[in-house]
Amino acid sequence: MVLGSCRAPPIYGDRIGSNVEVKVPLGIPDVSALKTEINDRDEVIISIESTKEETRCRQRGKWITKLHGVDEWVQVRHLPVFGRPTYLRCQPRRYRCTHCEKKPTTTEELNWHGKDSSKTLDYEDHILLQLVHSTVEDVSIKEQMSYDEVLGVMERRVVSAVNWSQYKRIYRLGLDEIALKKGHRDFVTIVTGRLENDRIVLLGVLPGRKKETVIEFLRSIPMRLVETIEEVCCDMYEGYTEAVREELPQAKIVIDRFHVTRHYSKAADKLRQRELKRLKKELSVEEYQQLKGHMWAFRKKPEDLSEEEHQVLQKLFRKAPQLKVAYRLREKLTGIFEERLSKPDAKRKFRAWIRRVRRSGLSCFDDFIHTLENWLEVNFTPIFLGKFKEISNFFLHRDSSGFVEGFNNKIKVLKRRCYGILNIQHLFQRIFLDLEGYRLYA
Repeated sequence: MVLGSCRAPPIYGDRIGSNVEVKVPLGIPDVSALKTEINDRDEVIISIESTKEETRCRQRGKWITKLHGVDEWVQVRHLPVFGRPTYLRCQPRRYRCTHCEKKPTTTEELNWHGKDSSKTLDYEDHILLQLVHSTVEDVSIKEQMSYDEVLGVMERRVVSAVNWSQYKRIYRLGLDEIALKKGHRDFVTIVTGRLENDRIVLLGVLPGRKKETVIEFLRSIPMRLVETIEEVCCDMYEGYTEAVREELPQAKIVIDRFHVTRHYSKAADKLRQRELKRLKKELSVEEYQQLKGHMWAFRKKPEDLSEEEHQVLQKLFRKAPQLKVAYRLREKLTGIFEERLSKPDAKRKFRAWIRRVRRSGLSCFDDFIHTLENWLEVNFTPIFLGKFKEISNFFLHRDSSGFVEGFNNKIKVLKRRCYGILNIQHLFQRIFLDLEGYRLYA
């Protein structure tokens, strides 16, 4: 097998016995192949030499052409050939500078070889592509290399913080938290951006979710981009909303409707749990068994119920009339969010819903109503005069942080696949790879 430079087209030779001699492009500029051999470990070793005739002086940066000699042999890993691990061997050339006083020598830079790396840049790209939607351990096994080697490639080549220069405009910002460990309150804040072309980008992974941490990040955004942020989608956590009001006063805060839904649905579900405890004590075993499957039926929308679920729900409502009222009130509020309403109309319907709840005599929604009334009010503080703390901002453009929740689901899959990632820098890099890896390295 003979491998030529990248400029040569593939040439397939004649079959000679059981071997086929093939000439293929090496894929590396400014080199020529000297010889190719396969060692006793079934690895392909390709000896090459540089065809460049100049380099830049390490002191003054001028181009120099006076050849002084060659360095020791260097061997680096390259893309596999026919499934075999492949290595390139070369002796970098040294040039002497005739412009500098002490005439220093400079070793040519191999632009296809990563600095302080035992791999070519093309092979590192190959490794990074393998890491997309995979694990470091899996890639290390497939590529027959150590775990630390794969991790080293990621740490060298993948950014660990956002590069603001690549963005011209960030239309919408998303803030949400995830737990690094299941069952622990070890949170990190995920900051995402939605660009005008609906492309979702990762902007930050912040330790914790304190207001001060979020403020520090928002202050790191260049002013030219701050002025382009029109909306910030988040939940009702005040650490996020207050940080946004202080640092992005021009942006509308959109409280995600799905977080709101979770609040009032949970309120109705708590009433269901209380009523079922009562019914379990009051009903016979046979009667209580007739309510089997009630939980999922109660949580579904009416139009999504099967005939069997509908019958179970009717039996439940006959035994616990308050649950029927709570169920209808919950669906009434969901219906408001589903309607195409203006913001003022939405606020009127919210307030009408609150009056209806109070007339019903139910107390299960009290905490949610207190939250709802708080977020429907206008904040008249001197600094933020006229800025709204409103759930009803959803009705301006019907925007939500659904894109944030979808993105967070991908992160949860990543965490499960990797059995957890506790290093915030590595978490940023792995998310970035899963999001941008195919675009950058495929």
